[in-house]
Order: sequence, then C-alpha cells, then structure tokens
Amino acid sequence: MLFPNVAVTRGIAVRVAVSYLVEQSDPTSDRWFWSYHVRIENGGEVAVQLLSRSWTIIDGRGTVHEVVGEGVVGEMPLIAPGASFDYVSGCPLDTPAGSMSGTYRMVDENGTAFDVEIPRFQLLSA
Repeated sequence: MLFPNVAVTRGIAVRVAVSYLVEQSDPTSDRWFWSYHVRIENGGEVAVQLLSRSWTIIDGRGTVHEVVGEGVVGEMPLIAPGASFDYVSGCPLDTPAGSMSGTYRMVDENGTAFDVEIPRFQLLSA
C-alpha cells in the first residue's frame, strides 16, 4: 500500500492513505464517507506509547470540527523501536470534500510526553 501523506516528528513517521467509500456514501442525503489507513512507524531509539489523538476536520464549507479522544480504535499501542502500528478508521462529512490533520500525544519509555504530527490529507469524493 502506498501512503502518500507523511509527517515525521522525533523519528516517529505517521503515514496516511485515504479512500473514498462510494458504497457507504449517499450524496442525495448529503453524506460522503472516507476510510483512512494510518501507519505509525517508530524510527527512534526508545519505545513510545500513543496516549491520545487530536483531529482537526475541515469540511467543504470551511467548518472546523475538532475531535479529541484517548488512544486510537480503542487501543493505546506501545510501539517498539523499529516497529509500526497500523489502523483503519473512517470519517463522514456532509460535503463532498474536506481535509483532516492533527496530532498524536505520545510518551516515551523515559516518561517524556510529546506531540507527533499527523499529516494533512484531503478527503475528495471525485
């Protein structure tokens, strides 16, 4: 799989691939749906744990939606040096386009907390 959207923070690479899901979308009801596949790669020297996420979702009208929560897909993965963690999630919008970006709050095995950038990616239905 190709991950065209990449951001690297302190040796942690966040890669995102996005897909528009025609079968879960209903433009006649103002519903468009995308799935996104995230791969978090630990290129650092110490293990890190993902504690929380903070997303900024901007719809086609420019309306900003903030989503903050613990972990991802119900998990707070511990990622060893050289290892990666993948997950897939989804985003519905009531416009046919938008974008997402954000940060993951991580803590390393030394107890140092830091934010890792999630690259901005486009949600396009066409």
